[in-house]
Amino acid sequence: MISLIIWINGAFGSGKTHTAYELHRRFPNSFVYDPENMGFFIRDNIPENMQKNDFQDYPIWRELNFTFLKYIADHYNGVIIVPMTIVHPTYYQEIVVKLKNENITVKHFVLWASKKTLENRLCKRGDGNNSWPAKQIDRCMQSLSNNMFQQRIVTDDVTIEQVAEKIASMCGIHLLPDHSKF
Repeated sequence: MISLIIWINGAFGSGKTHTAYELHRRFPNSFVYDPENMGFFIRDNIPENMQKNDFQDYPIWRELNFTFLKYIADHYNGVIIVPMTIVHPTYYQEIVVKLKNENITVKHFVLWASKKTLENRLCKRGDGNNSWPAKQIDRCMQSLSNNMFQQRIVTDDVTIEQVAEKIASMCGIHLLPDHSKF
C-alpha cells in the first residue's frame, strides 16, 4: 500500500479541522482521522481518579493513535489527513516521528495565526476567552515556535481553500477544482 499522512497542526482556532475537511472534499482518495476521538474514548472509559486534564498526557493515547495510524497507513492506499494540535516535543516524537521511522510518509504542517486572529476565531465558534482552547493559545504558540515544528503556513489573511491548496501543492497532490462557490 502507498499512503501519505498529512498532519495538520496548530493552535486552537488556526483552521486545522476546516482545512482537513476541505482537503478531503477536494481529494476523493482521502480519509480524515481525528485523534481526539481516542481521547474522548479514554476519558469516557477510565476511572475518575485516573483522569487527566489533557488526554494527550495519557501514554496510551499516544500509543493507540500511533498504532491506529500505522494500521491505516499499512492497509489504506490513499491520503490520511490528521487535524490535531500536538505541541509537546516528546508526544510529537512518540507519534509523528515514530510513524516516519516506520517508513510511513508523514507531511507535517503548522497552521500559524496571530494571537488576536486565534482569539477572534475561537470567539466566533463560541469559545470565549476563558475557554480551555483560548487558555491554550500562548502555550501552543510558544511550543510551535520550536524548530521541530516546521512547514508553517500563515493563515491570518487567507481562506481555508487557499490553505488546503497550499498544503496539497506542497504534497504533490492535485485537488479537484473548487466548485463550492458557483
